[in-house]
Amino acid sequence: METMLQYFEWDLPADGTLWRRLYADAGYLKDLGITMVWMPPAYKGQGGVNDTGYGVYDMYDLGEFDAKGTVRTKYGPKEEYVQAVKALRKQGIDALADIVFNHRMGADYPEEVKARTMDWSHRNTAVAPEHPVEVWTGYDFPDRHNKYSRFHWTWKDFTGTDFDQTTGKTELMEFDGKKWDPRVSKEEDNFDFIMGDDVDFQSRRVIRELYRWGRWYLSQVPVNGFRLDAVKSIDSGFFTRWLRAMRKELRQPAFAVGEWWSGDVHPLLEYLEASQRCMALFDVPLHYHLQQASQSNGTFDLRQLFRDTLAQRTPALAVPFVDNHDTQPGQALESWVMDWFRPQANAILLLRDLLYPCVFFGDLYGMTSGKPKTAGLEDMLRIRSRLSEGVSRDYETGDGQVLVWKNEGAHPFFVILTEAAGKECQVREPDVAGCGFTDIMDRSRHLQADETGNMTLSCPDGGLSVWVREQDLPLLDPADAAQSGG
Repeated sequence: METMLQYFEWDLPADGTLWRRLYADAGYLKDLGITMVWMPPAYKGQGGVNDTGYGVYDMYDLGEFDAKGTVRTKYGPKEEYVQAVKALRKQGIDALADIVFNHRMGADYPEEVKARTMDWSHRNTAVAPEHPVEVWTGYDFPDRHNKYSRFHWTWKDFTGTDFDQTTGKTELMEFDGKKWDPRVSKEEDNFDFIMGDDVDFQSRRVIRELYRWGRWYLSQVPVNGFRLDAVKSIDSGFFTRWLRAMRKELRQPAFAVGEWWSGDVHPLLEYLEASQRCMALFDVPLHYHLQQASQSNGTFDLRQLFRDTLAQRTPALAVPFVDNHDTQPGQALESWVMDWFRPQANAILLLRDLLYPCVFFGDLYGMTSGKPKTAGLEDMLRIRSRLSEGVSRDYETGDGQVLVWKNEGAHPFFVILTEAAGKECQVREPDVAGCGFTDIMDRSRHLQADETGNMTLSCPDGGLSVWVREQDLPLLDPADAAQSGG
């Protein structure tokens, strides 16, 4: 059973300890059944120690050079990053690198160029003719002294940017002789541009450099999988070829998941086909359904939870998640699943037959903001890895406020959850006849199946119950060798 963990949140302190923490946590994550860890971008950002890694400055600086006021990144120095990845791999956990190719930020010097001002809402439409501008698009990385690469970025390697030094204005500019890439999301007519200096994926020189960097990266750090940022803004054919090359370099079919942010499943399905299904995608529609359920005051029909989601339409390429760094409170895509519903949401991801659920750092460890970790999550993870065989069967209750299912196999268990008042469900399963069960969400709660397998499952108001056979409870104990998370 595969289970991914996003090992960061946006507001982590900039104390350079994350890589050391991950190194120490590798055994603990293995014990929980984590099989893939998505790590934050490891390269130097324009914000130095305060940059989460998405404000990409120099992808060849993994915390090695004194640039942007720091040697280490927000998460630590290069050597600690490499050691953390090695620790994961030693435990048999795949290490997923976060690849941010769309833009560069924090240029070393400005350049004069001609550009057209474009309409933010209709990005193929110019609102001002070509005119001289001064833009920060020159990158020569003086602190690295050409180590690893002599490639220097100039305005010719970008399609456009959003700040004119001459006027001090922020406006969308498309450079002379350039056009936004046509094979991207059609939001705002064309969603090529996100922020900073927009990398030109129609430039052969740029494409060669991104391949060169990928091979260098794999030679430096033993990652064996990828999380791909903002794929909706990158030529839909690029990652088809780039991933093929990186998999050849790794000599294995490395897992890859892309971020295409849309609550509508149809553009996600279209991208999967356009990119030749070279990656999975995060199931953003399911995330929004979970958020809606948490905010509905009991009016969301849980039977429709998977309607028009990737988990329903293309389950082998769906990575469902509750929340991530972009959706947490205060961020640009804030759409937080309310705290009371987080146990239910995580159970839906982990205890059904979904193939690649992704658990959020904040749910496992708690968050810098003070939000607590999600109750019962460690048990759910161990149930998934130690008891589940990945076959779930729903019970038809006729009630959209409750979900009830059985996980089939050698270690059967039952899940009942609600968004409203407490619920009950009568079941009859001969394979559990005479078995006693404990609710791992509240271990003071027990029930007994009769000699024919009849029993009444229940859960509390707005709550979750996971009924595990008492004989299987020892299988959920932490392994003695596993290190404690925290």
